[in-house]
Amino acid sequence: MRTIATIPASGRPGLAGWQRYLLTILACAAMALVATPLRDVLDLANIVMLFLLTVLLVAVTLGLRAALLAAFLSVGLFDFFFVPPRFSFVVNDGQYLVTFAVMLAVAIITGRLTAGLRQKADESATEAARAQALYEMARDLTGALTIEQVVDSTSHFLANVLDARAALLFADSAGRMQTAGASVGVEPRLATIAFEQGRPVDCQPLAAGYAVLYLPLKAPMRVRGVIAVAPADSTLATEALLDQRQRLEAMASLVAIAIERLHYVEVAQRTQVQMVAERLRSSILSAVSHDLRTPLTALVGLADSLTVSKPPLSSAARETAEAIREQSEQLCSLVGNLLDMARLHAGEVTLRKEWQPIEEVIGSSIKLLGRALAEHPVKVTLAPGLPLIEFDSVLIERVFCNLLENAAKYSPPGAGIEIRVQVEEGRARVDVIDGGPGFPVRDGAPLFEMFVRGAAESTTPGVGLGLAICRAIIEAHAGAIAASNLPQGGGCLTFFLPLGTPPVIEEEVAVPQPGSET
Repeated sequence: MRTIATIPASGRPGLAGWQRYLLTILACAAMALVATPLRDVLDLANIVMLFLLTVLLVAVTLGLRAALLAAFLSVGLFDFFFVPPRFSFVVNDGQYLVTFAVMLAVAIITGRLTAGLRQKADESATEAARAQALYEMARDLTGALTIEQVVDSTSHFLANVLDARAALLFADSAGRMQTAGASVGVEPRLATIAFEQGRPVDCQPLAAGYAVLYLPLKAPMRVRGVIAVAPADSTLATEALLDQRQRLEAMASLVAIAIERLHYVEVAQRTQVQMVAERLRSSILSAVSHDLRTPLTALVGLADSLTVSKPPLSSAARETAEAIREQSEQLCSLVGNLLDMARLHAGEVTLRKEWQPIEEVIGSSIKLLGRALAEHPVKVTLAPGLPLIEFDSVLIERVFCNLLENAAKYSPPGAGIEIRVQVEEGRARVDVIDGGPGFPVRDGAPLFEMFVRGAAESTTPGVGLGLAICRAIIEAHAGAIAASNLPQGGGCLTFFLPLGTPPVIEEEVAVPQPGSET
């Protein structure tokens, strides 16, 4: 990180007022000493030019006030040492009064013009130096890798260029303002106003060392924080700092862009890590699932063969075989879910979408889950005039199976399950309602993520893949899925499918047979 050189307020030497006046007196006295031996050689008009030259040099080097002092001193010294009678302020010839007046006027005007030009040159040099410092700060912020480096570069710029101090505040995930490097006092209410409204707020400081200006860090996407600025010397007025408001706002804009760049770099890195982790997890799931599917299928077949073996097994052995078969089927279902999840995340599933009535898929799903739904009556309610919907029947059937199985697992025996289908805002809305305890209310509970269950510890079988598969399939159809709890109790899983424009079905026209009456 570069260190920005300190920029003085002007290009003139850093002298106190009395020092400038003393140098002015010495310069005029020196000119009087130099011109005294030349009195007999030069005309008085030329000696006046020497004193005017002194005024000009003083104006260039020491400023306007010193030049005015030099003008009056030059007239007085010229009168005292060179105008007869010498060594006296008495003037015998009245014409010299005109000389004094013209000399004083020329000296004052020359001094003012020269000092003004010098001041403009100093201000231009200072502005150029500050612009160069702002450019160097922008270059430093471009290479900043952490928030700490941004804070350090900002503090150096303010301290060395504008003689100010600052505090940077950023909003956390909850919207609270957090300070990152503070050297001034901050009024939280004013910082919040600047952040929320996105406009600068200036104020009278509460006490020495408190900020006088709060600037929002407005990046292209949103406001990233606030920078609070205060003069480095609390005894000075704040007007000089507020006069640099345009430059301060440019600095705040550079800081905001740097912070937003760091934010998106962090997001990109985090996303890349998640993608690699997800790819690795999908590869492991796919490999393990393929290796487990064959032995599990064989285990189910062996359990079936035991139940029909001759001579028949004893009742205890038959129960054991049936238990083996039931657990094997659950493992087969789990492995199937793992394979489906791996294929969906790998993008290997191609949708075979067709225009078809959704009630047919609902009926086939209920039939497939005959044993799982034996203790839960299912009620299907279809809105009248329901149009055809374009979807992959195999995948949507899997969605219904997972949702119905989930509703049956978490509902008490005898509790009914209802499926409602209706049209809402240009989409087909499907609700699967159960009579269970509903979904647990947790902050940001990711119910549709892989391996996430409503209750972490539960006797209900499952590993939390069913809803994740449903979400992947629905999103592949450009739809959405959500979970909610009903006021009267029970949970509701809702998914939406786009309707689109179904094809026009032409009515069949009967062709008259030959010889028939028309």
